[in-house]
Amino acid sequence: MARDSWWNDRYPPSRPKKAAGGIKAQSKRGGFGESWWAKRWIKVLESFNIGARLARGRSYARQGQVLSIAIAEGKVTAKVQGSRSQPYNITIAVKTLSPADWKKVLDVLGTQALFAAKLLAGEMPQDIEPVFKEAGVSLFPTKLADLKTDCSCPDWSNPCKHIAAVYYLLGEEFDRDPFLIFSLRGLSRDALMARLEMTNSGRGEAVTAPRPGEPLSVQSEPFWNVAEERTEDWFGVVEVPREPVALASRLGGFPFWQGEAPLRDTLLATYQAASPRGLDVFLGPETESQVDRIEN
Repeated sequence: MARDSWWNDRYPPSRPKKAAGGIKAQSKRGGFGESWWAKRWIKVLESFNIGARLARGRSYARQGQVLSIAIAEGKVTAKVQGSRSQPYNITIAVKTLSPADWKKVLDVLGTQALFAAKLLAGEMPQDIEPVFKEAGVSLFPTKLADLKTDCSCPDWSNPCKHIAAVYYLLGEEFDRDPFLIFSLRGLSRDALMARLEMTNSGRGEAVTAPRPGEPLSVQSEPFWNVAEERTEDWFGVVEVPREPVALASRLGGFPFWQGEAPLRDTLLATYQAASPRGLDVFLGPETESQVDRIEN
């Protein structure tokens, strides 16, 4: 009998205390993560062969048992509510690449204009892993020694279900921000962008001088007196947006959102109520003659 099965038979799974305001996974069933890089991260966890703790970790992630997650370069800290009154403290340390290794990666990226362009545009190239391999390193952890995990719970297994829950939520967060994996490997997004821009600048690629601003007139009247040029259609057509949550949708998901429903769905009712009221404030209340004209 496997050790994990023996432990489960002798000590039945404990019930976690219900957590208030925890981070709930967007995935309600099936796998976690939609992008290839998120699935790649989850695959690392599932390669550890921790048996039933994976299923419990998924359950914890979906129930909102993870109370908080903080990400820094090479390190993740979290709090997870288990069966005891005090939440458990989680630490996941990811082996970072050395400055010399990052230089090798960036040198290779410097020869791949398409990869560099996609990264500078905020996209994760589908086949970026071979770039790291060519530099003699890996973007994702490849062996257990690349990760050091710790949980304050009494479970002898490492990683335990609490760590697994954090892993799954990290996978979903990678969907929102793929550059978190770079940060966990020791190079923040801002630092990566700056280094790529320097590399392109040094190679004379895709670098243009900033366009000078238009000079202001020395005469104040033409600058301020715009009323003479105003027309009746000064603002164009003013109407309630067809997509009421366009800005929030463009910004994407909120990091480790703790609401019951996705952020966009949570804001929808507020936007739908605010839009017509904002239109009334902007256009002013309609007179009876305006209403009659519209109805007729």
